[in-house]
Amino acid sequence: MKFYRVEEDRAAGYTGNLRAVPRWGFPGVTDCSTCGAGGGWVGLQYPCVDLSGLPERKELEDPGRQVSFEEFLRLRDLVRPFAPDQARLEPGADFGPPTGTGTGTFGQLFMQNPWSLYLRREALERLVDAGVRGLSGCPIDVSFRGKNPPELLAMQLELRGRFHPECLPPDRAPPCPRCGNARHAMPESPLLDAASLPEHTDLFRLADWPTMIVVSERMVEAARKLALDGVVFRELAVR
Repeated sequence: MKFYRVEEDRAAGYTGNLRAVPRWGFPGVTDCSTCGAGGGWVGLQYPCVDLSGLPERKELEDPGRQVSFEEFLRLRDLVRPFAPDQARLEPGADFGPPTGTGTGTFGQLFMQNPWSLYLRREALERLVDAGVRGLSGCPIDVSFRGKNPPELLAMQLELRGRFHPECLPPDRAPPCPRCGNARHAMPESPLLDAASLPEHTDLFRLADWPTMIVVSERMVEAARKLALDGVVFRELAVR
């Protein structure tokens, strides 16, 4: 099975743009007293997680702030019952559907940025009918200008798969014992570990690099057969 990275098709000519943000999100954290890392993660998006029933939800409506690691742990414990079991709850993670306004024209698949994937409802349904597995999306709360607005679904993706050790620095530091930070630079030539890649889903985020959206050969073939546009697929090396 081959695997591919999903990227925006800049040559397609679409002008779609969403001025929308998730309803809730974890704040970033101040610098760790052990390793010095701070801030938050990008790409941990859970648009199908509804926190409207959380009494403390207003504390998650200003994700741009920074809090201590201990305060983040308190917020994480509040959110955990609402999140999927496999969700990675890290500083910077977003929850709920993007909310705001939208303009322009959109393909069948749309990327607002490299880590945010949207599908038109009809595209998702056609892919599922073609046998593509693991597609999960939620309607966005966006007002569009003009007639016939697209019905876009924000995709909620599992974190699966790892880089092969051969493409990672041999002298990389172990995870921080306090905050768990184990970040490293993006490999110049990404190589995926075949044994870590999922068999139950054809669309996922790479666990080692959440901003990378990966699809299987099955989804690529289905999208091409159905002439679904808006993105391109770049084959990734696998070992």
